Amino acid sequence: MHIILIGAQGSGKGTQAELLAKTLNVRHVSSGDLFRKAFAEQTELGIQAKAYIDRGELVPDALTVSMILDEIQSLHGIQGTLLDGFPRTVAQAQALDRGLQRIGQHVDTAVYLAVPREELLKRLSGRIICRAHQHVYNIYTHLPRTTGVCDIDGSELYQRSDDAGPAVQRRLDIFFNETIHVLDYYGAQHRLIEVNGNRPAEQVQTTILQEIQHSLTPTALFSAPLPHKMLTGEADSPYSGFPS
Repeated sequence: MHIILIGAQGSGKGTQAELLAKTLNVRHVSSGDLFRKAFAEQTELGIQAKAYIDRGELVPDALTVSMILDEIQSLHGIQGTLLDGFPRTVAQAQALDRGLQRIGQHVDTAVYLAVPREELLKRLSGRIICRAHQHVYNIYTHLPRTTGVCDIDGSELYQRSDDAGPAVQRRLDIFFNETIHVLDYYGAQHRLIEVNGNRPAEQVQTTILQEIQHSLTPTALFSAPLPHKMLTGEADSPYSGFPS
């Protein structure tokens, strides 16, 4: 089972990716994390990608797809994936489909977290992250226990320069002018789920799980079944106490 998570910056995509990966027992594959890992390990693909970045050029789609396919193949079909941060364009989505077809696999569904632009701007303007491992907090919705310190690793919290001022507007412009077309691509293939992301994270996750259950083919469901008690709201669901 391969799921793509699509959402603008500030949509809660990172939070949902972590929750869903644990709940569905799939590997969370972030294109950014793959690049950082490849750079650190100095793999052949990592060296090639870094050469483009050092020249100030975009990494070719084929190279990024190769990294993602290597990660998927390393799982040997035992575990599915949740792709986060890729594809960002229709060309990348097409390249990913071709790559997966070569290894006899495919994208099962794409989930879009829909959040109004005004809310995204508010969330991003309040977002702070830790220097050590990029854990995310928000001065409006998710404060750390100690001001300026990450609850998880104790590192300093800071605001990214591109989470403030005109930079935020530019990032959202790129999403709504370019990445948004990826929705049309998967929608035309009847593989798109749109979820209202302007709600508490637990409610968003419950809706995503329900929609995935309804959309996946019997084969995909058999190979990676969703947790029954999570979906039915029985007592041992970690979110059974939240309103639906």
